[in-house]
Amino acid sequence: MSLTGISANRLELLQIAEAVAREKSIDKEIVIEAIEEAIQKGARSRYGAEHDIRVKIDPKTGETTLKRVITVIEDDATFGETEEGLPADPPPGVLRLSEAKRSYKDAAVGSTYEEILPPFEFGRVQTQMARQVVTGKVREAERER
Repeated sequence: MSLTGISANRLELLQIAEAVAREKSIDKEIVIEAIEEAIQKGARSRYGAEHDIRVKIDPKTGETTLKRVITVIEDDATFGETEEGLPADPPPGVLRLSEAKRSYKDAAVGSTYEEILPPFEFGRVQTQMARQVVTGKVREAERER
């Protein structure tokens, strides 16, 4: 199976998903979800793990949407402690109000912002990671079948 990047032809992406689903006797949606997860992991490695990046592939058109989701929290919110007893970092995609106001003048606690990200080419490492994600998900679906 070839997974070279988001900019791959949309129809080709759907054809790959259909072929894998047929070959492995699993639902095409499972394969598409695996590809979405693989692209999401690749995007996190490219844009940074601190971002909440979500990917959606339209199962009819093959159009891929990549977006970063940002949720605003209170400045004094806490997230437990690390093993060393230090305050834990917020989860991916969470910004404290004072940080969010730098980019979003109307930022308020509880606000959510979505930014569409441009497509990008997977590098060698991202392609290998994506292949592993898809292969793992397909094997898991085969076992469940």
